[in-house]
Amino acid sequence: MPVYQAPLRDYQFILDEMLHIYQQDALKGFDEIDPELVDAILQGMADFSTEVMLPLNSIGDVQGCKLVEGNVVTPEGFADAYQQFVDNGWPTLTCDPAFGGQGLPEVVGIFVTEMQTSTNMAFAMYPGLTHGAYSAIHAHGSEALKQKYLPKLVSGEWTGTMNLTESHAGTDLALLRTKAVPAADGYFAITGEKIFISSGDHPFTDNIVHLVLARLPDAPEGVKGISLFAVPKVLVNSDGSLGQANSLYASGLEHKMGIHGNSTCVMVFDGALGELVGEPHQGLRAMFTMMNQARLGVGMQGLGVSEIAYQNALAYAKDRLQSRAISGAKAPEKAADPILVHGDVRRMLLSQKAFNEGARALVGQQALWLDEAERHSDPAKAKAASQLAALFTPVVKGFITNRGFNACVDAQQVFGGHGYIHEWGMEQFVRDSRIALIYEGTNGIQALDLVGRKLLSDRGAAMQQWSTLVTEFIQSQGKDAQMQPYVSGLMDCATDLQKASGYLATHAASNPDIIGAASMAYLELFGITALAWMWARMANIALTALDNGTEEVGFYQAKLKTADFYMAYWAVQSRSLRKQLEQASEMLTQLDETIF
Repeated sequence: MPVYQAPLRDYQFILDEMLHIYQQDALKGFDEIDPELVDAILQGMADFSTEVMLPLNSIGDVQGCKLVEGNVVTPEGFADAYQQFVDNGWPTLTCDPAFGGQGLPEVVGIFVTEMQTSTNMAFAMYPGLTHGAYSAIHAHGSEALKQKYLPKLVSGEWTGTMNLTESHAGTDLALLRTKAVPAADGYFAITGEKIFISSGDHPFTDNIVHLVLARLPDAPEGVKGISLFAVPKVLVNSDGSLGQANSLYASGLEHKMGIHGNSTCVMVFDGALGELVGEPHQGLRAMFTMMNQARLGVGMQGLGVSEIAYQNALAYAKDRLQSRAISGAKAPEKAADPILVHGDVRRMLLSQKAFNEGARALVGQQALWLDEAERHSDPAKAKAASQLAALFTPVVKGFITNRGFNACVDAQQVFGGHGYIHEWGMEQFVRDSRIALIYEGTNGIQALDLVGRKLLSDRGAAMQQWSTLVTEFIQSQGKDAQMQPYVSGLMDCATDLQKASGYLATHAASNPDIIGAASMAYLELFGITALAWMWARMANIALTALDNGTEEVGFYQAKLKTADFYMAYWAVQSRSLRKQLEQASEMLTQLDETIF
Protein backbone atom coordinates (compact mmCIF):
# COMPACT_ATOMS: atom_id res chain seq x y z
CA MET A 1 0.00 0.00 0.00
CA PRO A 2 1.27 3.51 -0.75
CA VAL A 3 2.52 5.59 2.15
CA TYR A 4 1.70 9.21 2.97
CA GLN A 5 2.98 11.86 5.32
CA ALA A 6 1.02 15.10 5.46
CA PRO A 7 3.21 18.11 4.55
CA LEU A 8 2.42 19.86 7.84
CA ARG A 9 5.62 21.92 7.97
CA ASP A 10 4.92 23.24 4.50
CA TYR A 11 1.42 24.26 5.59
CA GLN A 12 2.90 26.18 8.53
CA PHE A 13 5.38 27.87 6.21
CA ILE A 14 2.67 29.03 3.80
CA LEU A 15 0.09 30.05 6.37
CA ASP A 16 2.35 31.82 8.85
CA GLU A 17 5.47 32.99 7.03
CA MET A 18 4.11 33.63 3.55
CA LEU A 19 0.42 34.57 4.00
CA HIS A 20 0.66 35.86 7.60
CA ILE A 21 -2.82 34.62 8.43
CA TYR A 22 -2.37 35.35 12.14
CA GLN A 23 -1.89 39.06 11.43
CA GLN A 24 -4.98 39.56 9.26
CA ASP A 25 -6.79 41.89 11.66
CA ALA A 26 -9.04 43.33 8.96
CA LEU A 27 -10.57 39.93 8.15
CA LYS A 28 -13.62 38.97 10.18
CA GLY A 29 -13.05 35.85 12.26
CA PHE A 30 -9.29 35.68 11.75
CA ASP A 31 -8.78 36.95 15.29
CA GLU A 32 -10.26 33.66 16.50
CA ILE A 33 -7.50 31.49 15.03
CA ASP A 34 -3.95 31.00 16.26
CA PRO A 35 -1.08 28.63 15.38
CA GLU A 36 -1.99 26.14 18.11
CA LEU A 37 -5.59 25.82 16.88
CA VAL A 38 -4.66 25.56 13.20
CA ASP A 39 -1.85 23.07 13.87
CA ALA A 40 -4.25 20.90 15.89
CA ILE A 41 -6.79 20.93 13.06
CA LEU A 42 -4.21 20.05 10.43
CA GLN A 43 -2.71 17.33 12.60
CA GLY A 44 -6.18 15.93 13.23
CA MET A 45 -6.88 15.58 9.51
CA ALA A 46 -3.35 14.22 8.94
CA ASP A 47 -4.17 11.44 11.40
CA PHE A 48 -7.67 10.79 10.04
CA SER A 49 -6.63 10.78 6.39
CA THR A 50 -3.64 8.53 6.99
CA GLU A 51 -5.28 6.09 9.39
CA VAL A 52 -8.83 5.93 8.00
CA MET A 53 -8.95 7.20 4.43
CA LEU A 54 -5.69 5.90 2.95
CA PRO A 55 -6.29 2.21 3.79
CA LEU A 56 -9.61 2.42 1.93
CA ASN A 57 -8.17 3.96 -1.23
CA SER A 58 -7.13 0.74 -2.95
CA ILE A 59 -10.19 -1.08 -1.62
CA GLY A 60 -12.42 1.54 -3.21
CA ASP A 61 -10.53 1.25 -6.47
CA VAL A 62 -10.81 -2.56 -6.64
CA GLN A 63 -14.36 -2.98 -5.36
CA GLY A 64 -15.90 0.14 -6.84
CA CYS A 65 -19.57 1.03 -6.46
CA LYS A 66 -22.44 -1.23 -7.51
CA LEU A 67 -26.11 -0.66 -8.27
CA VAL A 68 -28.11 -3.42 -6.57
CA GLU A 69 -31.90 -3.45 -6.88
CA GLY A 70 -31.95 0.27 -7.50
CA ASN A 71 -29.64 1.19 -4.62
CA VAL A 72 -25.97 2.12 -4.76
CA VAL A 73 -23.63 -0.03 -2.69
CA THR A 74 -20.30 1.63 -1.89
CA PRO A 75 -16.98 -0.13 -1.21
CA GLU A 76 -16.31 -1.88 2.06
CA GLY A 77 -15.52 0.53 4.88
CA PHE A 78 -16.67 3.71 3.13
CA ALA A 79 -19.92 4.12 5.08
CA ASP A 80 -18.19 3.63 8.42
CA ALA A 81 -15.45 6.06 7.44
CA TYR A 82 -18.02 8.66 6.43
CA GLN A 83 -19.75 8.32 9.79
CA GLN A 84 -16.41 8.85 11.56
CA PHE A 85 -15.82 11.88 9.33
CA VAL A 86 -19.16 13.35 10.43
CA ASP A 87 -18.73 12.40 14.09
CA ASN A 88 -15.38 14.21 14.12
CA GLY A 89 -17.03 17.39 12.82
CA TRP A 90 -14.99 17.72 9.63
CA PRO A 91 -17.91 18.84 7.39
CA THR A 92 -18.54 21.86 9.64
CA LEU A 93 -15.04 23.30 9.43
CA THR A 94 -15.47 26.35 7.17
CA CYS A 95 -19.27 26.64 7.22
CA ASP A 96 -21.35 29.47 8.66
CA PRO A 97 -21.79 29.23 12.47
CA ALA A 98 -25.42 30.32 11.99
CA PHE A 99 -26.08 26.85 10.58
CA GLY A 100 -23.81 24.83 12.85
CA GLY A 101 -20.47 25.50 11.18
CA GLN A 102 -17.18 26.43 12.81
CA GLY A 103 -16.60 29.46 10.59
CA LEU A 104 -12.92 28.80 9.99
CA PRO A 105 -11.18 30.53 7.07
CA GLU A 106 -11.03 28.91 3.67
CA VAL A 107 -7.25 29.25 3.75
CA VAL A 108 -7.18 26.72 6.60
CA GLY A 109 -9.86 24.44 5.14
CA ILE A 110 -8.17 24.16 1.78
CA PHE A 111 -5.20 22.28 3.21
CA VAL A 112 -7.54 19.96 5.10
CA THR A 113 -8.99 19.23 1.66
CA GLU A 114 -5.55 18.53 0.22
CA MET A 115 -4.88 15.79 2.75
CA GLN A 116 -8.22 14.18 1.97
CA THR A 117 -7.62 14.17 -1.78
CA SER A 118 -4.08 12.84 -1.33
CA THR A 119 -5.20 9.83 0.65
CA ASN A 120 -8.54 9.01 -0.97
CA MET A 121 -9.75 11.22 -3.78
CA ALA A 122 -12.92 9.18 -4.42
CA PHE A 123 -14.03 9.30 -0.78
CA ALA A 124 -13.22 13.01 -0.45
CA MET A 125 -15.66 13.80 -3.25
CA TYR A 126 -18.71 12.91 -1.13
CA PRO A 127 -18.20 15.72 1.43
CA GLY A 128 -16.61 17.93 -1.24
CA LEU A 129 -19.76 18.03 -3.39
CA THR A 130 -21.83 18.57 -0.25
CA HIS A 131 -19.84 21.67 0.61
CA GLY A 132 -20.44 23.01 -2.89
CA ALA A 133 -24.20 22.50 -2.50
CA TYR A 134 -24.05 24.24 0.86
CA SER A 135 -22.23 27.20 -0.73
CA ALA A 136 -24.82 27.63 -3.50
CA ILE A 137 -27.81 27.52 -1.15
CA HIS A 138 -26.04 29.73 1.38
CA ALA A 139 -25.33 32.37 -1.27
CA HIS A 140 -28.57 32.28 -3.25
CA GLY A 141 -31.28 30.41 -1.35
CA SER A 142 -34.19 31.98 0.51
CA GLU A 143 -34.07 32.10 4.29
CA ALA A 144 -36.63 29.31 4.44
CA LEU A 145 -34.57 27.14 2.09
CA LYS A 146 -31.43 27.77 4.15
CA GLN A 147 -33.15 26.77 7.37
CA LYS A 148 -34.54 23.68 5.71
CA TYR A 149 -31.32 22.30 4.23
CA LEU A 150 -28.18 23.97 5.54
CA PRO A 151 -28.00 22.62 9.12
CA LYS A 152 -28.10 19.03 7.82
CA LEU A 153 -25.66 19.73 4.98
CA VAL A 154 -23.27 21.51 7.35
CA SER A 155 -23.31 18.66 9.86
CA GLY A 156 -22.90 16.07 7.14
CA GLU A 157 -26.13 14.32 8.14
CA TRP A 158 -27.23 14.91 4.56
CA THR A 159 -25.05 15.20 1.47
CA GLY A 160 -25.41 17.22 -1.72
CA THR A 161 -24.73 17.01 -5.44
CA MET A 162 -24.88 19.19 -8.51
CA ASN A 163 -26.74 18.07 -11.62
CA LEU A 164 -25.73 19.95 -14.76
CA THR A 165 -24.72 17.64 -17.56
CA GLU A 166 -27.05 15.91 -19.99
CA SER A 167 -25.92 13.35 -22.54
CA HIS A 168 -26.63 15.53 -25.58
CA ALA A 169 -25.35 18.79 -24.09
CA GLY A 170 -22.06 18.31 -22.26
CA THR A 171 -20.49 21.67 -21.51
CA ASP A 172 -23.06 23.55 -23.60
CA LEU A 173 -25.70 24.09 -20.93
CA ALA A 174 -27.75 26.17 -23.36
CA LEU A 175 -28.88 22.83 -24.82
CA LEU A 176 -30.22 21.28 -21.61
CA ARG A 177 -33.76 19.87 -21.75
CA THR A 178 -34.67 19.11 -18.13
CA LYS A 179 -38.01 20.75 -17.37
CA ALA A 180 -39.44 22.36 -14.25
CA VAL A 181 -43.22 22.80 -14.07
CA PRO A 182 -44.93 24.71 -11.24
CA ALA A 183 -46.64 22.42 -8.73
CA ALA A 184 -48.49 22.98 -5.48
CA ASP A 185 -47.20 24.85 -2.42
CA GLY A 186 -44.34 26.59 -4.19
CA TYR A 187 -42.76 23.39 -5.48
CA PHE A 188 -41.79 22.56 -9.04
CA ALA A 189 -41.98 19.17 -10.74
CA ILE A 190 -38.58 18.39 -12.24
CA THR A 191 -38.34 15.97 -15.16
CA GLY A 192 -35.20 14.98 -17.03
CA GLU A 193 -32.04 12.89 -17.01
CA LYS A 194 -28.59 13.98 -15.84
CA ILE A 195 -25.32 12.13 -16.34
CA PHE A 196 -21.91 12.11 -14.63
CA ILE A 197 -23.42 12.95 -11.23
CA SER A 198 -20.68 12.42 -8.65
CA SER A 199 -21.98 11.06 -5.31
CA GLY A 200 -25.43 10.82 -6.92
CA ASP A 201 -26.56 8.03 -4.62
CA HIS A 202 -25.05 6.18 -1.65
CA PRO A 203 -26.03 4.61 1.69
CA PHE A 204 -24.16 7.08 3.94
CA THR A 205 -27.04 9.40 4.83
CA ASP A 206 -30.83 9.46 5.03
CA ASN A 207 -31.12 12.20 2.44
CA ILE A 208 -29.26 13.70 -0.53
CA VAL A 209 -30.00 17.23 -1.75
CA HIS A 210 -29.59 17.44 -5.50
CA LEU A 211 -29.07 20.87 -7.05
CA VAL A 212 -30.56 20.57 -10.53
CA LEU A 213 -30.49 22.91 -13.51
CA ALA A 214 -33.77 22.95 -15.41
CA ARG A 215 -36.01 25.16 -17.57
CA LEU A 216 -39.28 26.75 -16.51
CA PRO A 217 -42.14 26.81 -19.07
CA ASP A 218 -41.61 30.51 -19.82
CA ALA A 219 -37.82 30.25 -19.97
CA PRO A 220 -36.04 32.17 -22.75
CA GLU A 221 -33.72 30.26 -25.04
CA GLY A 222 -30.09 29.62 -24.15
CA VAL A 223 -28.31 29.95 -20.83
CA LYS A 224 -30.50 32.92 -19.84
CA GLY A 225 -33.38 30.49 -19.43
CA ILE A 226 -31.86 28.17 -16.84
CA SER A 227 -33.09 27.97 -13.25
CA LEU A 228 -31.66 26.09 -10.25
CA PHE A 229 -33.67 23.83 -7.97
CA ALA A 230 -33.02 21.99 -4.72
CA VAL A 231 -34.45 18.50 -5.18
CA PRO A 232 -34.12 16.16 -2.18
CA LYS A 233 -33.98 12.38 -2.48
CA VAL A 234 -36.50 12.27 0.36
CA LEU A 235 -39.04 15.06 0.81
CA VAL A 236 -38.76 17.12 3.98
CA ASN A 237 -41.85 17.79 6.10
CA SER A 238 -42.65 21.21 7.52
CA ASP A 239 -41.32 20.15 10.93
CA GLY A 240 -37.98 19.11 9.42
CA SER A 241 -38.65 15.37 9.57
CA LEU A 242 -38.29 13.19 6.51
CA GLY A 243 -41.40 12.36 4.52
CA GLN A 244 -41.95 10.22 1.45
CA ALA A 245 -39.37 9.35 -1.19
CA ASN A 246 -39.15 11.81 -4.05
CA SER A 247 -39.62 10.76 -7.68
CA LEU A 248 -35.98 10.39 -8.60
CA TYR A 249 -33.47 7.55 -8.80
CA ALA A 250 -30.09 6.45 -10.05
CA SER A 251 -30.70 4.47 -13.22
CA GLY A 252 -27.08 3.45 -13.69
CA LEU A 253 -23.47 3.88 -12.68
CA GLU A 254 -20.84 5.17 -15.06
CA HIS A 255 -18.02 2.71 -15.84
CA LYS A 256 -15.00 4.92 -15.30
CA MET A 257 -11.24 4.99 -15.76
CA GLY A 258 -10.71 5.90 -12.08
CA ILE A 259 -12.28 7.24 -8.86
CA HIS A 260 -14.11 3.92 -8.64
CA GLY A 261 -14.94 4.49 -4.98
CA ASN A 262 -17.20 7.41 -5.85
CA SER A 263 -20.70 6.72 -7.13
CA THR A 264 -20.91 8.54 -10.45
CA CYS A 265 -24.56 8.14 -11.40
CA VAL A 266 -27.04 8.63 -14.19
CA MET A 267 -29.86 10.41 -12.35
CA VAL A 268 -33.47 10.33 -13.51
CA PHE A 269 -35.96 12.94 -12.26
CA ASP A 270 -39.53 11.86 -12.97
CA GLY A 271 -41.66 14.74 -11.78
CA ALA A 272 -39.50 15.06 -8.67
CA LEU A 273 -40.50 17.93 -6.41
CA GLY A 274 -37.96 20.70 -5.92
CA GLU A 275 -37.71 24.30 -4.78
CA LEU A 276 -36.22 27.26 -6.60
CA VAL A 277 -32.78 28.40 -5.52
CA GLY A 278 -32.45 32.10 -6.24
CA GLU A 279 -34.44 33.86 -8.94
CA PRO A 280 -36.11 32.28 -11.97
CA HIS A 281 -33.83 32.05 -15.02
CA GLN A 282 -30.80 32.95 -12.87
CA GLY A 283 -29.76 29.38 -12.16
CA LEU A 284 -26.45 29.49 -13.93
CA ARG A 285 -25.31 32.37 -11.76
CA ALA A 286 -26.27 30.41 -8.64
CA MET A 287 -24.70 27.21 -9.93
CA PHE A 288 -21.46 29.04 -10.67
CA THR A 289 -21.11 29.62 -6.93
CA MET A 290 -21.00 25.86 -6.52
CA MET A 291 -18.91 25.31 -9.64
CA ASN A 292 -16.25 27.83 -8.61
CA GLN A 293 -16.06 26.18 -5.20
CA ALA A 294 -15.72 22.86 -6.99
CA ARG A 295 -13.04 24.21 -9.32
CA LEU A 296 -10.88 25.12 -6.36
CA GLY A 297 -11.49 21.63 -5.00
CA VAL A 298 -10.57 20.05 -8.32
CA GLY A 299 -7.34 22.04 -8.38
CA MET A 300 -6.65 20.54 -4.95
CA GLN A 301 -7.23 17.10 -6.44
CA GLY A 302 -4.52 17.77 -9.01
CA LEU A 303 -2.15 18.82 -6.25
CA GLY A 304 -3.22 16.24 -3.67
CA VAL A 305 -2.75 13.19 -5.86
CA SER A 306 0.48 14.62 -7.27
CA GLU A 307 1.81 14.97 -3.70
CA ILE A 308 1.19 11.37 -2.65
CA ALA A 309 2.51 10.10 -5.98
CA TYR A 310 5.70 12.12 -5.45
CA GLN A 311 6.18 10.87 -1.90
CA ASN A 312 5.99 7.26 -3.01
CA ALA A 313 8.20 7.78 -6.06
CA LEU A 314 10.84 9.41 -3.87
CA ALA A 315 10.75 6.55 -1.35
CA TYR A 316 11.05 4.03 -4.19
CA ALA A 317 13.96 5.90 -5.80
CA LYS A 318 15.88 5.82 -2.53
CA ASP A 319 15.31 2.09 -2.09
CA ARG A 320 15.40 0.62 -5.60
CA LEU A 321 18.87 -0.56 -6.71
CA GLN A 322 19.57 -0.52 -10.43
CA SER A 323 22.72 0.21 -12.43
CA ARG A 324 25.58 2.46 -11.40
CA ALA A 325 25.87 6.21 -11.57
CA ILE A 326 27.56 7.36 -14.78
CA SER A 327 30.34 9.02 -12.79
CA GLY A 328 31.03 5.85 -10.79
CA ALA A 329 29.51 3.80 -8.01
CA LYS A 330 27.86 5.81 -5.23
CA ALA A 331 27.04 2.78 -3.09
CA PRO A 332 29.93 0.38 -3.79
CA GLU A 333 28.97 -1.85 -0.88
CA LYS A 334 25.67 -2.64 -2.67
CA ALA A 335 25.01 -4.62 -5.83
CA ALA A 336 23.89 -1.43 -7.61
CA ASP A 337 23.19 2.20 -6.81
CA PRO A 338 19.79 3.50 -5.76
CA ILE A 339 18.07 4.92 -8.83
CA LEU A 340 17.99 8.34 -7.14
CA VAL A 341 21.58 8.80 -8.38
CA HIS A 342 20.45 8.84 -12.02
CA GLY A 343 19.97 12.25 -13.58
CA ASP A 344 16.66 11.61 -15.27
CA VAL A 345 15.12 10.19 -12.10
CA ARG A 346 16.27 13.29 -10.24
CA ARG A 347 14.78 15.47 -12.96
CA MET A 348 11.38 13.83 -12.63
CA LEU A 349 11.36 13.93 -8.83
CA LEU A 350 12.57 17.50 -8.49
CA SER A 351 10.12 18.63 -11.15
CA GLN A 352 7.32 17.12 -9.06
CA LYS A 353 8.60 18.66 -5.83
CA ALA A 354 8.96 22.13 -7.35
CA PHE A 355 5.47 21.91 -8.83
CA ASN A 356 3.79 20.58 -5.69
CA GLU A 357 5.25 23.17 -3.33
CA GLY A 358 4.67 26.04 -5.76
CA ALA A 359 1.10 24.94 -6.47
CA ARG A 360 0.42 24.57 -2.74
CA ALA A 361 1.52 28.16 -2.18
CA LEU A 362 -0.66 29.35 -5.06
CA VAL A 363 -3.72 27.53 -3.75
CA GLY A 364 -3.10 29.03 -0.32
CA GLN A 365 -2.96 32.50 -1.87
CA GLN A 366 -6.16 31.83 -3.81
CA ALA A 367 -7.95 30.70 -0.64
CA LEU A 368 -6.79 33.81 1.21
CA TRP A 369 -8.16 36.01 -1.60
CA LEU A 370 -11.49 34.22 -1.23
CA ASP A 371 -11.43 34.91 2.50
CA GLU A 372 -10.59 38.56 1.88
CA ALA A 373 -13.44 38.84 -0.62
CA GLU A 374 -15.90 37.57 1.98
CA ARG A 375 -14.46 38.90 5.24
CA HIS A 376 -12.46 42.10 4.63
CA SER A 377 -13.70 45.16 6.50
CA ASP A 378 -12.75 47.44 3.58
CA PRO A 379 -15.22 46.92 0.69
CA ALA A 380 -12.69 48.14 -1.87
CA LYS A 381 -10.13 45.58 -0.75
CA ALA A 382 -12.77 42.87 -0.63
CA LYS A 383 -13.72 43.68 -4.23
CA ALA A 384 -10.09 43.65 -5.34
CA ALA A 385 -9.56 40.25 -3.72
CA SER A 386 -12.70 38.93 -5.39
CA GLN A 387 -11.38 40.03 -8.79
CA LEU A 388 -8.03 38.35 -8.20
CA ALA A 389 -9.73 35.13 -7.07
CA ALA A 390 -11.91 35.16 -10.19
CA LEU A 391 -8.84 35.70 -12.39
CA PHE A 392 -7.00 32.78 -10.83
CA THR A 393 -9.89 30.29 -10.67
CA PRO A 394 -9.25 28.83 -14.16
CA VAL A 395 -5.51 28.79 -13.45
CA VAL A 396 -5.93 26.88 -10.19
CA LYS A 397 -8.29 24.41 -11.83
CA GLY A 398 -6.69 24.13 -15.26
CA PHE A 399 -2.95 24.57 -14.80
CA ILE A 400 -2.67 22.63 -11.54
CA THR A 401 -4.63 19.66 -12.85
CA ASN A 402 -2.72 19.65 -16.16
CA ARG A 403 0.65 19.63 -14.48
CA GLY A 404 -0.49 17.55 -11.51
CA PHE A 405 -1.49 14.74 -13.85
CA ASN A 406 1.85 14.99 -15.65
CA ALA A 407 3.57 14.78 -12.27
CA CYS A 408 1.65 11.58 -11.47
CA VAL A 409 2.80 10.10 -14.78
CA ASP A 410 6.40 11.04 -13.94
CA ALA A 411 6.03 9.46 -10.51
CA GLN A 412 4.74 6.29 -12.16
CA GLN A 413 7.69 6.41 -14.54
CA VAL A 414 10.14 6.43 -11.63
CA PHE A 415 8.80 3.00 -10.69
CA GLY A 416 9.48 1.62 -14.15
CA GLY A 417 7.50 -1.57 -14.78
CA HIS A 418 6.32 -1.70 -11.18
CA GLY A 419 4.53 1.61 -11.75
CA TYR A 420 2.24 -0.17 -14.19
CA ILE A 421 1.24 -2.78 -11.60
CA HIS A 422 -1.75 -2.15 -9.36
CA GLU A 423 -0.18 -3.25 -6.08
CA TRP A 424 2.19 -0.28 -5.99
CA GLY A 425 -0.67 2.21 -6.27
CA MET A 426 0.89 4.44 -8.89
CA GLU A 427 -1.33 3.47 -11.80
CA GLN A 428 -4.38 4.25 -9.65
CA PHE A 429 -3.04 7.74 -8.98
CA VAL A 430 -2.66 8.27 -12.73
CA ARG A 431 -6.17 6.99 -13.44
CA ASP A 432 -7.80 8.90 -10.59
CA SER A 433 -6.11 12.21 -11.34
CA ARG A 434 -6.99 12.08 -15.04
CA ILE A 435 -10.61 13.09 -14.45
CA ALA A 436 -9.53 16.38 -12.84
CA LEU A 437 -8.59 17.71 -16.29
CA ILE A 438 -12.12 16.99 -17.52
CA TYR A 439 -14.87 17.73 -15.02
CA GLU A 440 -16.07 21.07 -13.66
CA GLY A 441 -15.36 22.45 -17.13
CA THR A 442 -12.61 20.84 -19.18
CA ASN A 443 -9.26 22.54 -19.05
CA GLY A 444 -9.86 23.81 -22.55
CA ILE A 445 -12.92 25.60 -21.19
CA GLN A 446 -10.83 26.95 -18.29
CA ALA A 447 -8.32 28.33 -20.77
CA LEU A 448 -11.10 29.98 -22.80
CA ASP A 449 -12.48 31.48 -19.60
CA LEU A 450 -9.07 32.87 -18.67
CA VAL A 451 -8.53 34.52 -22.05
CA GLY A 452 -12.05 35.39 -23.16
CA ARG A 453 -13.61 36.47 -19.85
CA LYS A 454 -10.75 37.27 -17.49
CA LEU A 455 -8.24 38.86 -19.87
CA LEU A 456 -10.19 40.41 -22.74
CA SER A 457 -13.71 41.13 -21.52
CA ASP A 458 -12.68 43.60 -18.79
CA ARG A 459 -9.76 44.94 -20.85
CA GLY A 460 -7.34 43.22 -18.54
CA ALA A 461 -8.34 45.07 -15.36
CA ALA A 462 -7.89 42.07 -13.05
CA MET A 463 -4.75 41.09 -14.93
CA GLN A 464 -3.33 44.57 -14.38
CA GLN A 465 -4.14 44.35 -10.71
CA TRP A 466 -2.07 41.17 -10.38
CA SER A 467 0.70 42.60 -12.58
CA THR A 468 0.97 45.49 -10.13
CA LEU A 469 1.54 43.04 -7.27
CA VAL A 470 4.26 41.27 -9.24
CA THR A 471 5.92 44.55 -10.23
CA GLU A 472 5.88 45.80 -6.64
CA PHE A 473 7.58 42.61 -5.47
CA ILE A 474 10.23 42.83 -8.17
CA GLN A 475 10.95 46.45 -7.33
CA SER A 476 11.17 45.73 -3.61
CA GLN A 477 13.72 42.95 -4.15
CA GLY A 478 15.60 44.34 -7.14
CA LYS A 479 18.64 45.56 -5.17
CA ASP A 480 19.11 42.38 -3.14
CA ALA A 481 21.98 40.44 -4.71
CA GLN A 482 20.85 37.15 -3.17
CA MET A 483 17.44 37.54 -4.75
CA GLN A 484 18.68 38.20 -8.28
CA PRO A 485 18.23 34.65 -9.65
CA TYR A 486 14.62 34.60 -8.49
CA VAL A 487 13.78 38.17 -9.47
CA SER A 488 15.34 37.61 -12.87
CA GLY A 489 13.40 34.40 -13.46
CA LEU A 490 10.15 36.05 -12.41
CA MET A 491 10.82 39.07 -14.62
CA ASP A 492 11.40 36.85 -17.65
CA CYS A 493 8.13 35.01 -17.06
CA ALA A 494 6.21 38.21 -16.44
CA THR A 495 7.61 39.78 -19.62
CA ASP A 496 6.62 36.76 -21.71
CA LEU A 497 3.14 36.79 -20.20
CA GLN A 498 2.77 40.52 -20.85
CA LYS A 499 3.81 40.09 -24.50
CA ALA A 500 1.46 37.13 -24.94
CA SER A 501 -1.38 39.17 -23.44
CA GLY A 502 -0.61 42.02 -25.82
CA TYR A 503 -0.56 39.64 -28.79
CA LEU A 504 -4.00 38.30 -27.89
CA ALA A 505 -5.45 41.75 -27.27
CA THR A 506 -4.17 42.91 -30.66
CA HIS A 507 -5.13 39.91 -32.80
CA ALA A 508 -8.33 38.66 -31.20
CA ALA A 509 -10.35 41.66 -32.41
CA SER A 510 -9.71 40.85 -36.07
CA ASN A 511 -9.60 37.07 -35.67
CA PRO A 512 -11.64 35.88 -32.63
CA ASP A 513 -10.79 32.24 -33.37
CA ILE A 514 -7.28 32.99 -32.12
CA ILE A 515 -8.68 33.00 -28.58
CA GLY A 516 -9.44 29.30 -28.79
CA ALA A 517 -6.26 28.42 -30.63
CA ALA A 518 -3.99 30.27 -28.19
CA SER A 519 -5.81 29.82 -24.90
CA MET A 520 -4.16 26.59 -23.67
CA ALA A 521 -0.65 27.89 -24.24
CA TYR A 522 -1.69 31.08 -22.47
CA LEU A 523 -3.08 29.13 -19.50
CA GLU A 524 0.19 27.21 -19.18
CA LEU A 525 2.24 30.39 -19.48
CA PHE A 526 0.08 32.09 -16.86
CA GLY A 527 0.45 29.14 -14.50
CA ILE A 528 4.22 28.98 -14.84
CA THR A 529 4.44 32.73 -14.18
CA ALA A 530 2.15 32.45 -11.15
CA LEU A 531 4.35 29.73 -9.66
CA ALA A 532 7.45 31.81 -10.41
CA TRP A 533 5.84 34.54 -8.30
CA MET A 534 5.24 32.01 -5.55
CA TRP A 535 8.80 30.68 -5.67
CA ALA A 536 10.38 34.14 -5.69
CA ARG A 537 8.37 35.01 -2.59
CA MET A 538 9.27 31.73 -0.89
CA ALA A 539 12.95 32.18 -1.74
CA ASN A 540 12.86 35.62 -0.11
CA ILE A 541 11.39 34.13 3.06
CA ALA A 542 13.96 31.34 3.10
CA LEU A 543 16.88 33.74 2.62
CA THR A 544 15.62 35.92 5.46
CA ALA A 545 15.29 32.93 7.78
CA LEU A 546 18.80 31.72 6.97
CA ASP A 547 20.25 35.22 7.42
CA ASN A 548 18.53 35.40 10.81
CA GLY A 549 20.15 32.20 11.98
CA THR A 550 17.19 29.82 11.90
CA GLU A 551 17.56 26.44 13.57
CA GLU A 552 15.77 24.80 10.63
CA VAL A 553 18.64 25.23 8.21
CA GLY A 554 17.79 22.11 6.23
CA PHE A 555 14.18 23.12 5.60
CA TYR A 556 15.02 26.59 4.30
CA GLN A 557 18.00 25.44 2.26
CA ALA A 558 15.75 22.87 0.59
CA LYS A 559 13.32 25.69 -0.23
CA LEU A 560 16.09 27.71 -1.85
CA LYS A 561 17.46 24.81 -3.85
CA THR A 562 13.98 23.92 -5.06
CA ALA A 563 13.42 27.57 -6.01
CA ASP A 564 16.69 27.44 -7.97
CA PHE A 565 15.45 24.38 -9.83
CA TYR A 566 12.07 25.96 -10.55
CA MET A 567 13.70 28.97 -12.15
CA ALA A 568 16.13 26.79 -14.15
CA TYR A 569 13.67 24.11 -15.26
CA TRP A 570 10.14 25.45 -15.09
CA ALA A 571 10.36 29.23 -15.48
CA VAL A 572 12.40 29.02 -18.70
CA GLN A 573 9.43 27.30 -20.38
CA SER A 574 7.65 30.66 -20.53
CA ARG A 575 9.63 31.71 -23.59
CA SER A 576 8.73 28.64 -25.64
CA LEU A 577 5.07 28.90 -24.65
CA ARG A 578 4.97 32.54 -25.76
CA LYS A 579 6.63 31.66 -29.06
CA GLN A 580 4.20 28.78 -29.54
CA LEU A 581 1.26 31.07 -28.88
CA GLU A 582 2.49 33.76 -31.28
CA GLN A 583 3.58 31.49 -34.10
CA ALA A 584 1.03 28.66 -34.11
CA SER A 585 -2.26 30.26 -33.09
CA GLU A 586 -3.12 32.09 -36.29
CA MET A 587 -1.90 29.14 -38.32
CA LEU A 588 -4.38 26.89 -36.51
CA THR A 589 -7.27 29.18 -37.39
CA GLN A 590 -6.39 29.33 -41.07
CA LEU A 591 -5.71 25.67 -41.86
CA ASP A 592 -8.04 24.10 -44.39
CA GLU A 593 -10.16 21.37 -42.78
CA THR A 594 -9.01 18.86 -45.40
CA ILE A 595 -5.68 18.60 -43.58
CA PHE A 596 -7.30 16.74 -40.70
